[in-house]
Amino acid sequence: MNILILLALVILILVVVAAMKSGAKGSDKGPWPFYARKPLTVPEQVLYFRLLKAFPDNIVLAQVGLSRMLGVKKGNNFRTWTNRIDRMSADFVICRKDSSIIAVIELDDASHTKPQRKIADAKKDQALGAAGIPIFRWQAKELPDEGSLRSTLGPLQELPGEMPLLTNFR
Repeated sequence: MNILILLALVILILVVVAAMKSGAKGSDKGPWPFYARKPLTVPEQVLYFRLLKAFPDNIVLAQVGLSRMLGVKKGNNFRTWTNRIDRMSADFVICRKDSSIIAVIELDDASHTKPQRKIADAKKDQALGAAGIPIFRWQAKELPDEGSLRSTLGPLQELPGEMPLLTNFR
């Protein structure tokens, strides 16, 4: 009986040691396995610089998480609603100088024809629409030129922003 207890104890110790060693792989010790990537694809880079030229008096942001743009109205379950947009991002966000949002631009490639991607795009469109944020989608193979951008998005600049302009920066 004592041998069985001793054997069980040895097995338990071996399991604990093995678990600790496998856990160390994902720990903060040692080098982390990351490398630098470009945050924008080539078509996104092209569109980004066109947006900068078309809207020099605006703020152009790239790859912004929806959770940075959307709040949950009081009386609703914050966690439930934010989970619906978790890990979603907008390709580009055009803002006024006061950071109020003018529009979101999505650049769609061939992956947006897949059923799962269509569902995700529909959720993103619905979330942005609920917040009153206009969303525009262009195909990556058919990027709009500066004139098209100005004619499509320009009139939206005239709509009133929701946030006051910050003038005291410290």
